[in-house]
Amino acid sequence: MHHDSPLVLYFIVNPRAGQQQIDYALAITNFFEQTPHRIHIHILTSHCSIDTIKADIAKHRPNRVIAVGGDGTVKLAAECIIGSDIALAIIPAGSANGMAREINLKNNVKSALSLVINGKPKAIHALRINHEISLHLADIGMNAKIVKKFQSLQERGMIGYAKATWRALKRHKKMHVALHINGKTILKKAEMVILANGTTYGTGVKINNIGSLFDNQFEVIIVKWFSFIELIKMCFNFHIRFNPFKTEIIQTNQVTIDTKENTFFQIDGEYLGKVRHIEAKLIPHALYLIT
Repeated sequence: MHHDSPLVLYFIVNPRAGQQQIDYALAITNFFEQTPHRIHIHILTSHCSIDTIKADIAKHRPNRVIAVGGDGTVKLAAECIIGSDIALAIIPAGSANGMAREINLKNNVKSALSLVINGKPKAIHALRINHEISLHLADIGMNAKIVKKFQSLQERGMIGYAKATWRALKRHKKMHVALHINGKTILKKAEMVILANGTTYGTGVKINNIGSLFDNQFEVIIVKWFSFIELIKMCFNFHIRFNPFKTEIIQTNQVTIDTKENTFFQIDGEYLGKVRHIEAKLIPHALYLIT
């Protein structure tokens, strides 16, 4: 199906995402050259503020905003349009493209661009976690520590992930967590706790086999123990089932978590520092995603 009326398309391009072998701005320009659609390309800089981008989007009044990057870029784009009827589309270009995997997007620029025009918007929910938006997967503990190490490394891709994992394992201790959920308080020792809106990490590992972006709940996954082998599986998708021993999954629409220790915290692949208190709440029908 092709749109008869021209669309206004606003692209947010992260030039530092992934291992850029493609000039995305050029690819986008070339793709739309012969079409009636109007495009605007916003290249992210290290000091761009979300308010500037929001104001720019308001000025161009697009039908669709397209995140060109990894999960962090998708999160940023979502923050700009949440609660509006502008639809979000994704061109996967990052080291971790969990959100793109979530909707089975191929890593092919041309097919992703044609989906931008021809795809159908579908309402998804999101999470608000400590005033931040999470579309995909947030966690405290081991994986957040890996994300922190990964962000400080020069290497991208799998080599970087392997190094980050190895470094994160050193001197790693379990956390003591208190979860206030569905009217109960649960006390646990855990390696990590995941707040899962989506199902699959950017590396391709399915952590949440009961979740969906389109239902009205999210999953709290308590990983109580896993071995080094499981961790490696989590970082490299060997198409083997990730099976952390002793995992508990609780479905809910809100949770409060307190930790005894200051704990590593990440949302959608972005390390956000250490926390001791987390409040997460479902935002139903947060935005429209092109799938």
